[in-house]
Amino acid sequence: MNASVQRARQLVLDLPHRAALGREDFLVSRSNAAAVAMIDRWPDWPHPILVLVGPQGAGKTHLAHVWRTRSRALMLSPPAPASASQSGDPDAADALAAGALKGGRPLVIEDIDRGLATLGERSLFHLLNLARERGAHMLMTARRMPAAWDVALADLASRLRALPVLRIDIADEMLMRTMLVKLFADRQLMVEPHVIDYLARHITGSPASAIRVVAAVDRAALAVKRKVSLGLAREALAELAEKAE
Repeated sequence: MNASVQRARQLVLDLPHRAALGREDFLVSRSNAAAVAMIDRWPDWPHPILVLVGPQGAGKTHLAHVWRTRSRALMLSPPAPASASQSGDPDAADALAAGALKGGRPLVIEDIDRGLATLGERSLFHLLNLARERGAHMLMTARRMPAAWDVALADLASRLRALPVLRIDIADEMLMRTMLVKLFADRQLMVEPHVIDYLARHITGSPASAIRVVAAVDRAALAVKRKVSLGLAREALAELAEKAE
């Protein structure tokens, strides 16, 4: 990359792009169709408590927000132990969640497998019991299946293994193409199909990856005042790879 282009790119402001978290913004494919169908089916769930499992960036948070909006649920995000000291009081969060369930209000707990050490096993066991007793619905998101969580409390481990699990897998290539087209359209960028095909083949199959790539391509196009081309897409991917290293 020549020096003039590099200087131009340094002048581009890295403005935030608002994440769209509505149901109409969630793209459905074979990788997530079963989970989406169950969320759409609420409140007619086969069990009051469900676990939504999938890799980082697969869309768990988006789908949890869709359900939160639909059900008016309280959302709880217990921090991982390393960041717990910089976050709110876990006891206060537990009390807030328990109060919601006692009143019959639904509850979302995000990243429970990473935040369980902070929330506490007995607190989670108490919340599960409350949800069952009061008939309140509860949705937990996690990266790993409940059987793989590091749980010492035998009663809690048994209860978790019995919960229904919704899986979201890495997006297939068809979904990635659709996602890229939508993300570019959100930024008012029209991109040729061969560029979309190239990007879909060269990024990991997650919404988070697609969002990062589209943002990088948008910045590159703004910096050099050119439309999005295959060459520009290649340069943006190369830059992201360099930053990752």
